[in-house]
Amino acid sequence: MLGAGFAGLWAALAAARRVDELGSAAGAVRVTVISSLPYHDIRVRNYEADLRPCRIPLRELLDPVGVEHVAADVTGIDPESRTVTTSQGVRSYDRLVMALGSRVVRPAVPGLLEHGFDVDTFDAAAALQRHLAALAERPPTSASTTVVVVGAGLTGIETACEMPARLAQGFAGSACRVVLVDRNRHVGSDMGASARPVIEAALAANGVETRLDTGVAALTADAVTLSTGETLAASTVVWCAGMRANPLTADLGVELDHLGRVAVDDYLRVDGCGGVFAAGDVAAARMDDRHLSVMSCQHGRPMGRYAGYNVVSDLLSEPMLPLRIPWYVTVLDLGPAGAVYTEGWDRQVVASGAEAKAIKRTINGTRIYPPPGGSREQLLAAAAPALQSRPTAER
Repeated sequence: MLGAGFAGLWAALAAARRVDELGSAAGAVRVTVISSLPYHDIRVRNYEADLRPCRIPLRELLDPVGVEHVAADVTGIDPESRTVTTSQGVRSYDRLVMALGSRVVRPAVPGLLEHGFDVDTFDAAAALQRHLAALAERPPTSASTTVVVVGAGLTGIETACEMPARLAQGFAGSACRVVLVDRNRHVGSDMGASARPVIEAALAANGVETRLDTGVAALTADAVTLSTGETLAASTVVWCAGMRANPLTADLGVELDHLGRVAVDDYLRVDGCGGVFAAGDVAAARMDDRHLSVMSCQHGRPMGRYAGYNVVSDLLSEPMLPLRIPWYVTVLDLGPAGAVYTEGWDRQVVASGAEAKAIKRTINGTRIYPPPGGSREQLLAAAAPALQSRPTAER
């Protein structure tokens, strides 16, 4: 298993479960996870101010079920020789699950590399947290009390909605400013027309300004120049504009989609690449006859469970299980203004405000976590290749 995010962790646990189910027939099967860090990070919570619940040691999740973890960077994949090159050497495999996730796209905007922040990883979110704390220790200025968030997709909106309260805590009594910038004409363009009024009202209620149909031309330590020519005094720029699959998908030698993902069949096997499965953000899987998976834990976790089950089944010539998910929801955190909950691929709003916020808290705090302090039995039970019900059932 390459990766220990939502797809990689659940692939490993599901593979261990399948090995356990098959008993002596699978006695020689070893399950190994290779990932850079010895943690499972709850990445989708990185926009929050409190990061303490967002990192779980992998030993607590993998050791009880007998899965080995190798802390190493994956630098290459050779499907022909069935080997993976890592910072700790070369390892061979009989079957592979690629679940290396995605990363934020950082275009060649002058100053972005030196002065931009993001919430793409736990470490990046922690660096942003330290930066804001350091600014608050100095006398406030118009730049230090201003945050510009670039990208009004889901992550950008959630980050922008949390930021006014974070600034107010650090700069009590000072006028603070949060500006959300996006090249699209509307915020949350992927959320559709139904959710847009809810999002716009929440941004206004939270005091977030917007600059739409606008890009970023350049950054310095204390200013952002927009494509319109406007310059904003800002010591903090959080880049949330676009995601792309881990570039190692190119090593598989198959066609990639516009997000750098590989196509997989209903069993999560990579089309045209024998012995390799893919799950999560690196894979484009059919959720139904019309829609492909999206880069989200909503799809990454079940994809991981099915990939883990199927990779062991395939190795031992046992039946595999197809994955299709007949429902789709989106729950967008809107900070103090609540949340918005939509159902269906056309994203029709079914709840907002406090009601949607309660659902979001359940998702972020419970639903996407492995069993806390889980025993071997609890962890293997949670890895069953079965779909969860819609989160609305938990209201």
